[in-house]
Amino acid sequence: MALLGLRIRQLNGVTLTAGKSRGQQKVVNTHGSPRKVESGAYNSRMSALLPLTGVVITFNEADRIGRCLASLALVCTEVVVVDSGSTDGTQALAAAAGAHVVHKDWPGFAKQKNFAIAQATQPWVLLLDADEWLGTEAIDDLRTLFAAPEVSEADVFTLQRRTHFLGTVMNHGSFAREPVERLFRAHCRHEDLPVHERLDTRGQRVRPSCIRMEHDTARHVDEYWAKLQRYAELWATERAAKGKRVAPGRASAAGLAYLLKNLVLRAGVLDGPGAWRFHALHARYAALKYRRLRALSSPRSG
Repeated sequence: MALLGLRIRQLNGVTLTAGKSRGQQKVVNTHGSPRKVESGAYNSRMSALLPLTGVVITFNEADRIGRCLASLALVCTEVVVVDSGSTDGTQALAAAAGAHVVHKDWPGFAKQKNFAIAQATQPWVLLLDADEWLGTEAIDDLRTLFAAPEVSEADVFTLQRRTHFLGTVMNHGSFAREPVERLFRAHCRHEDLPVHERLDTRGQRVRPSCIRMEHDTARHVDEYWAKLQRYAELWATERAAKGKRVAPGRASAAGLAYLLKNLVLRAGVLDGPGAWRFHALHARYAALKYRRLRALSSPRSG
């Protein structure tokens, strides 16, 4: 699986990578300076790869990082993994898969992703989470995109993300083809937001694509619900700080609207019991956001 043929070791916060084919060393430091990749540093197999840096940020992802990196290695000239101190061997697995592994203490999602993007030596970045991957069709679609002249007319492409929930694939509803901005030129950076940081696309040429990425969203139900609760609290706290208020009944309406949209109007009911459970959790999440906002923004007595 070590398709990039790299040997990686870390010394005092610096990652040294040696290309086996020429014995060259490339240096990445954890303070944000990008590596310099010399011309001809890649072996002949690299000629089939695209001018892409695959980027992944990790923390304790040993159980699912392999699938992600294996898919990136099929299409990316290089893969960069920025790890924030995993204790389960994630770093070693990533190195064995051929990635450039860099350690950086956790500064928050946007800052960590921006640091990882800054390590890219290729003109384009493909950003995945450790629980995401590309299927064979997506790999083919990426190659087709980069062979077309339209690629020069964009700075950002949206990919279509399909969610998997505990063995159930979402082929209907909002999570069947969720547009996400994951393929972009290396100068792009994320906005630093408390919840769901996003790529700053102001002034960028954004284009849609048919490329589908897969997302295995949960290890188990309790973990997933705990994550949704954290998101709801962050969402509510951010809006309460801006003086936002909620009318009575808004929380219940949000939950019902979610179910109507995803189970009925977008036919999510056809995906079966696993999908029903998934959408029930998200309906609870939609309602919880507004309940927490109402609690935070209501005047306190006494």
